[in-house]
Amino acid sequence: MNIYIGNLSFSTTGDDIKAMFAEFGTVKEAKIISDFRSNRSKGYGFVDMPDNSEADQAIKALNRTSLDGNIIVVRPADSGRKKKKKRRRFRR
Repeated sequence: MNIYIGNLSFSTTGDDIKAMFAEFGTVKEAKIISDFRSNRSKGYGFVDMPDNSEADQAIKALNRTSLDGNIIVVRPADSGRKKKKKRRRFRR
């Protein structure tokens, strides 16, 4: 399961979140998303955990907890499917 972690401190590293999630089970990958030009953290990242039950436990336990002085948001990541577009109606 791919997990989204938001509101991260700019000083938080991928190793920090990997260690935090490793308490709940196997972590396949942990990464912080950074800006292309400045290489500075954008304040969010993703963790990939192969076992869904371990991932659910981690989400429930870590959502709204403190990490490096920030209250983080932890939830399942969007699967990347295209969302249905709203139809625009124009008035004449």
